[in-house]
Amino acid sequence: MDTITIVSITSLLAGILYWLFGMGRAAEQTKRRAADVSFGSINSEKVKDKYNQYSKFFRHLDQKPEQVADFVNVFYDLITDMYEYLWGQSFHFSPSIKGKTRLESTRIHEEMLADLMGANSSQKILDVGCGVGGPMRAIAAYSGSHIVGITINEYQVTRAKAYNEKAGLDEHCEVVCGNFLKMPFEDESFDGAYSIEATCHAPKLEDVYREIFRVLKPGSMYVSYEWVTTELYNSEDPEHVEIIHGIEIGNALPRLRRYSDIAEVAKRVGFEVVKEKDLAKPPAGVWWSRLRKTKFSNWKKRMMVMVLEKLGFVAKGTGEVQEMLLRTIHHLARGGETGIFTPMHMILCRKPEKQQQA
Repeated sequence: MDTITIVSITSLLAGILYWLFGMGRAAEQTKRRAADVSFGSINSEKVKDKYNQYSKFFRHLDQKPEQVADFVNVFYDLITDMYEYLWGQSFHFSPSIKGKTRLESTRIHEEMLADLMGANSSQKILDVGCGVGGPMRAIAAYSGSHIVGITINEYQVTRAKAYNEKAGLDEHCEVVCGNFLKMPFEDESFDGAYSIEATCHAPKLEDVYREIFRVLKPGSMYVSYEWVTTELYNSEDPEHVEIIHGIEIGNALPRLRRYSDIAEVAKRVGFEVVKEKDLAKPPAGVWWSRLRKTKFSNWKKRMMVMVLEKLGFVAKGTGEVQEMLLRTIHHLARGGETGIFTPMHMILCRKPEKQQQA
């Protein structure tokens, strides 16, 4: 096939997709957005190789903790920009609230953390796994607290700092690059801490909870929204196993924990468990509704990225990363529909006034 024929075919495909996406303007915007997607510290020529390494790694169950940290970092290099495009600056779910928009529901879900901790303007609060800092900024604006976030991904640190400055909250919000299994903070240096769908990346929950316990002052509160399997999960049901394994692979999770494990781990490291609740259960509205798009919509996205990749507008491997996210979206939605998975198992803990030996 000669060069002229190849150009003609790709131009024809691009023209068809321009029509599908709204006679040109929407397609042009989609092309610009796709071209703006970066992959953190990964060179564009290495995206496909890094994705293949990631995919192979998380299909094995014998990862060492230090390997998990490296590949979680690669995962967030691969998906941070795509998450922002699809999700905004808050990489988490929230229950839908009647009469409220999705963004309003998200903000309420985040502000509830501040209320549970009793956060105020005199306190320094730790955000464990802060991402690009959407919740951090919401909580800082709501409570007046000084928030220090930690994320393992340097690209997310850069993004978060830029957003903090743009929001005029850089004096209230600080971002540190580091592993939450070994945080660069002094003992008893925080007045409170929270994590939002982040500690699920830890190979052992006990390790991250122990670190949080260490850096909290006695009497301080810690609240977390955890990803867990529910009481409805049946490990003997092949569909249940497939759903949970799909969630793990598509989200860089070594292994999802059972809902009943969370409080046990918290108590083991020395916390007092104050409250525990699945915030996804009724009367809360469904959290997975926005994951359900039409097959035609997903087909259009696949086709557009395929053509953009062929034309060289996006890095090779972008389509595979997108496919991983679309598969993950399906598994997450099925997890919600079957009730076997929740991303909003809330646990509220207190570090005792008199420290107990963990």
